[in-house]
Amino acid sequence: MSNQVLFQFEALPKNLEELKRLKEGSLKTPFETAALTVLSLLRYSEDSKDAIEMLNYLRGPRPLSNYDIQFIKDRFRDKDYVPKSYFEGTSPQNSYELAPPYKITVYEDKYSYDQEGYAKLYLKSSGADSPRPVVLRIKGDTWYLWEQLLLAGIREPASLDPWA
Repeated sequence: MSNQVLFQFEALPKNLEELKRLKEGSLKTPFETAALTVLSLLRYSEDSKDAIEMLNYLRGPRPLSNYDIQFIKDRFRDKDYVPKSYFEGTSPQNSYELAPPYKITVYEDKYSYDQEGYAKLYLKSSGADSPRPVVLRIKGDTWYLWEQLLLAGIREPASLDPWA
């Protein structure tokens, strides 16, 4: 992976207004939108309504469909630790425990901008062997979430492993 951007958050947003108030909330770069996608997904296990509102903001003129919402709900069944795995310092061994400051690194590669108007960026999960993609689309000067593949399965946290 070539270029990367590290984001650091002192606190995690609990709703759409808090997300918008973050400096990254302007969605001026695809990296910002990708990082905020993780923050929005992280909120789902505590308040799904807030998380959906946050994701819809990131998606701009293309809100989540009922299918998308059901897909997210299904992915979170017994696996609310997956979004935590994108933060630095987490691992299966520490049960993906989060600690401030909350850091997320977003990467691009040489193919990230192959399709005009889109960017395909990547995030590393501490519970997976390969980075996971997020596709962003630009409209005007704003980068919106087009597709995320961040909720695929990862290694279980030690707290759930009876053999750990």
